[in-house]
Amino acid sequence: MVPPPGIWADVRPGVWLAGGLVLVFLLLFFVSPVAKVFVTAFLDGDNSLTLGHFSAFFAQDLMRESFFNSLYVAIMAAIFAAMIAVPLAYLTVRFDFRGAILIQTLGVLPLIMPPFVGAVALQLIFGRSGSLNLLLNDWFGFTLPIMEGLNGVVFVEAIHYFPFILMNLTVALRNIDGAMEEAAMNLGCKGWRLFWRVIFPLGLPGFVAGASLVFVKVFDDLGTPLVMGQTNMLAPQAYLRITQVGLEDPMGYVISVIMILFSIGAMVLSARSLKGRDFSTLQKGGGSIQRRRLSPVESGLAYLWIGLILLITLSPHLGVLLLSFAQVWSFSPLPDAYTTAHYATVFEESSGMIRNTLVYCGLAAGLDVVLGVTIAYLILRTRLPARQWLDWISSASLAVPGIVLAIGFLRLFKGVTLPGTDMLLTSTWLAIMLAYAVRRLPYALRSCMAALQQVHISLEEAAESLGATKMRSIRRVLVPLMTGGILAGFVTSFITAAVELSATIMLVSAESQAPMSYGIYLYMQSVAGRGPGAALGVLAILVVAVGTYLSHVVVERTAARLTPSKENSA
Repeated sequence: MVPPPGIWADVRPGVWLAGGLVLVFLLLFFVSPVAKVFVTAFLDGDNSLTLGHFSAFFAQDLMRESFFNSLYVAIMAAIFAAMIAVPLAYLTVRFDFRGAILIQTLGVLPLIMPPFVGAVALQLIFGRSGSLNLLLNDWFGFTLPIMEGLNGVVFVEAIHYFPFILMNLTVALRNIDGAMEEAAMNLGCKGWRLFWRVIFPLGLPGFVAGASLVFVKVFDDLGTPLVMGQTNMLAPQAYLRITQVGLEDPMGYVISVIMILFSIGAMVLSARSLKGRDFSTLQKGGGSIQRRRLSPVESGLAYLWIGLILLITLSPHLGVLLLSFAQVWSFSPLPDAYTTAHYATVFEESSGMIRNTLVYCGLAAGLDVVLGVTIAYLILRTRLPARQWLDWISSASLAVPGIVLAIGFLRLFKGVTLPGTDMLLTSTWLAIMLAYAVRRLPYALRSCMAALQQVHISLEEAAESLGATKMRSIRRVLVPLMTGGILAGFVTSFITAAVELSATIMLVSAESQAPMSYGIYLYMQSVAGRGPGAALGVLAILVVAVGTYLSHVVVERTAARLTPSKENSA
């Protein structure tokens, strides 16, 4: 599209500079590493283009098995996550009973625990010698193979990621026009038919958005399969090829390309599956589907079902908490003895990991909100040509697995030293922080975009009409009004980076650089270290939980401060 006459001249030099700096960052630390992975996958030993590496991939039994295993786990995890989330969302939105908000809040809690931490706890509860099977064997003489093989990975991933479907579907169901439900009921459509033919189709955009996120997250996950010993999947194979064979092994890059293509394909397919279909309604708040009161029997059954679901989905948190205090927990439903020594061990041996987590994630989140505010301003407040590309490139990192970005870092910056030193960039903590920032930028950007969209441009114009420069109006007017969104973006980036393992495990070159996620993984590799690992996991959960709570408090207080009171409005 040709820009209107004079559009280039209308762009201030400062806008060009800001756009250029953001673009350089994205090209250097995101586009170039990912492009390096792609190019390497198609290069032969003499740097000539070839498809031979992909042929070799599908010619190996292990690689074909890993590919289909990853596909199976991702699809089945999305299906089981939907089986958990859809009834939970429908019951809490469609029916009127006490505790609906609490139930929805508890339903989101699994996201604050790293899935590889929950995997260990679930093995202790649902594993072959776990609490449930020990009781079933004693009482009824049989056991359930819940945590066996790939199905165990599916179980763990579904429990961890189902909140993505729950949150998106809940919002979609609340926005359905109640008049459409009433019209269907007047025509005799009730019960299951009403849900399947009217309500669920209207909430399909939320469901598809959540299910595609579950698929992508599970397909790219590295930590859970490694902890559960399932290395015959794509992400573990990419990790093992690069760490054991070396950076020159082309198979690791082929796996990375396949993972990226499937992640992008899942997002594109989810968008195209809804293309051409109209899900819009005429109501704008206040006319959502009507809540129906349950009979005592129905209410009892609903509470029983919800209680069972929450008991299963929150069992990892209970298991990790018990393990962190367990002195001995082996072949028994509950720990045989309790101790606080694991926490003493963590604070004595791993205080550096806690400090590293705070430093890396704090710097990464700070960088993300600076980039997020800048990109949001360039998109919504300037006429910079092709500015929308900044949003697209930034958001694309959602489709790039952490392990792929880390491999790209190692390959692209191989031999590159920090200016003025002889230290390799990839052997310093700076590489870890930059990887966190790139991976979490979309979260901060979405918050900053939403915050800026709620600030009317007339407020900046009023400041400039009183003599303020453009930078002063941004600093004194715009940024303070965006505080809630900025802090929400900061906290979201921080807490999600705090549990990042895929990129961390590839980029940590010394234990002194390790953050908490890497420390948890190291502890969990041995039975003796699982107690301290669980204690460190509890601390990680507390960090994420406190950060999430503070983000809600800050956003609510900022909204209340910016909302006119009744006295002022009068």
